[in-house]
Order: sequence, then C-alpha cells, then structure tokens
Amino acid sequence: MANINKILLMGRLTADPELKHTATNIAVSSFTIAVNRSYAKPGEQAVADFIDIVCWRQTAEFVSKYFTKGKPIFISGSLQTRMWEDKDGKKRKSVEVVADEVSFAEERSANGANNSQQNSYGNAPAVAAAPTFGNATTDNDFQELSDDDELPF
Repeated sequence: MANINKILLMGRLTADPELKHTATNIAVSSFTIAVNRSYAKPGEQAVADFIDIVCWRQTAEFVSKYFTKGKPIFISGSLQTRMWEDKDGKKRKSVEVVADEVSFAEERSANGANNSQQNSYGNAPAVAAAPTFGNATTDNDFQELSDDDELPF
C-alpha cells in the first residue's frame, strides 16, 4: 500500500515571512496563510482557515524575497506533525505544511501582465515556481531529439 501525503493550498499571507538560519546555516522560513473555505452559508461571510507553513533552503529564501503580507501564494507540500514542550513543560503538538514548491498566485490581466502595476517581486516572473530539489532536472538538462533517434531509456 502506497502512502500519500500531498497538500495543495492557495491563500494569502497573514504576515511577512520570517527567514531564519539554523546553527548549520540552513535557511528556514515560517509563515501563516489564510485559506477561504469553499462554502459559506447564504448571507454569511466566508470562513478562513489559518495554516502554518514551513519551507527550507532555497524555497525559504525565495518566499522571503518575493512574498509579503497579503500577497496570494500557491503552495505544494506535505502535512507534518511534531511534538514539543512549552516553557512550562507542557507537551504540545503542532501541525504544519512543509512546502516543497511555492508559486505566485497573482491574477493576470487579459494581455498577460500582472494586474498590480507595482509589486514587490522585483525582476521575478509573474508566475514562477521555487526551485525543486532531489533528482529533478532543470530546463538546461533537456536536449532536442530528432525523430529518428531512439528514446534514451
């Protein structure tokens, strides 16, 4: 039986991401996003869930550089629980999403431009994914094959 732990979320940051570094200088960023529930009772305002997010290394640096409070964000990751003790010695449990991929979720206008004239993304593209890790390849790793070549696997 295969285990699956995949979370996809789109929401807005409730505050600026907080970037820290571990003792071994690994970047880690934590923040919370508000995600509206898909159903609201007629005549009532939609309810939002506030979800804690953690990301590491280049993804943490990406989020801290390009995202600020109120900005929409798309996250792909996994759910993680951890146990810890508070300052009074009471056992606590935290549930958070560990983000593997992070993308902008800004709406685009009909001509493909970002709707907001000024944004805090600098020279970043309007839609970009955070770097991927592991055995993932980059666009530079691909090469064109002619029709008569055999597949490389």
